[in-house]
Amino acid sequence: MIERRPTRKIKIKNMYVGGDSKISVQSMTNTDTRNVEATLDQARALMVAGCDIIRVAVPDLEAAEALKEITRQLPIPVVADIHFDYRLALKSIENGISKLRINPGNIGGKDKVRLLAEVCKDKGIPIRVGVNSGSLEKDLLEKYGHVTPEALVESALRHVELLEDANFYDTIISIKSSDVMTMMNSYRLLSKEVDYPLHLGVTEAGTPWRGTIKSSVGIGGLLSEGIGDTIRVSLTGDSIDEIKVGREILKSLGHLKDGIEFVSCPTCGRTQIDLIGIANQVEDALKDSKKNIKVAVMGCVVNGPGEAREADIGIAGGNGMGLIFKKGLIIRRVKEEELVEALLEEIDKL
Repeated sequence: MIERRPTRKIKIKNMYVGGDSKISVQSMTNTDTRNVEATLDQARALMVAGCDIIRVAVPDLEAAEALKEITRQLPIPVVADIHFDYRLALKSIENGISKLRINPGNIGGKDKVRLLAEVCKDKGIPIRVGVNSGSLEKDLLEKYGHVTPEALVESALRHVELLEDANFYDTIISIKSSDVMTMMNSYRLLSKEVDYPLHLGVTEAGTPWRGTIKSSVGIGGLLSEGIGDTIRVSLTGDSIDEIKVGREILKSLGHLKDGIEFVSCPTCGRTQIDLIGIANQVEDALKDSKKNIKVAVMGCVVNGPGEAREADIGIAGGNGMGLIFKKGLIIRRVKEEELVEALLEEIDKL
């Protein structure tokens, strides 16, 4: 397991972020928060997919009022995303949110920040300071000439100082950019300056294909260095995909053991079965499985079992037939058309 950077441990409803707590996966609903049922339906689907924390937009008072029923029905932490109007934050707190996401610098002045800090401290509600490269302060743009990691970090520290001046320290920080290297270097710099938990993400990463690649490089790269306590993959598409990608990033680095780990060979000129079709069938059949096992789909009956020796179970096929193996040892020989069904039977026995 990768050694993580020490951070303070902050409670969010019935879970923790930072310290020795697990790295959590977040997403944000894209429904109109004022539509309570639609928001609840999407939030529940995200929970089933493995979402740990759900954020919702709060653009007006009606949305803030809707949070009363949303927070009542959801068992996981709900985060209110607030911009500019501190009154929306107060109403959201009153209506049961577990965490507040703001930019202290645009919420209405130091007195408003102090008021929110006092209320959040009294209610045990942490605040996420969210810095984004698309909304960097004008004076910092003038100082650095353009968006740089140094400028983003200075912005984050400026916001954090406003909360610290109000004696508030249950803070989580995000410092996002759509540029992967800017994002990574910003978090690297910030991690040397504070011990607050860090929320990782590549903002506006793009569609599921490009966004998955950028997020995997940016988030995964930092996690591999021990930086990061909670993550959100931002994709232009189905928010369920954000959770799937986020969880796979954690699995690939050993931070998450829950559910299937799936491996398959890339195929080559020796492949004599429909490996791509078989791999897709197996992956789809196991997409909701909670078994903590490693499954391999290989295309070579000669080398497949040995190459996938670390897998708990798998198949390897060639020339109209295939093998089912456990820990590299062959346990069954079946026809190619029976491989998927036979594999799933053996997995059910585990």
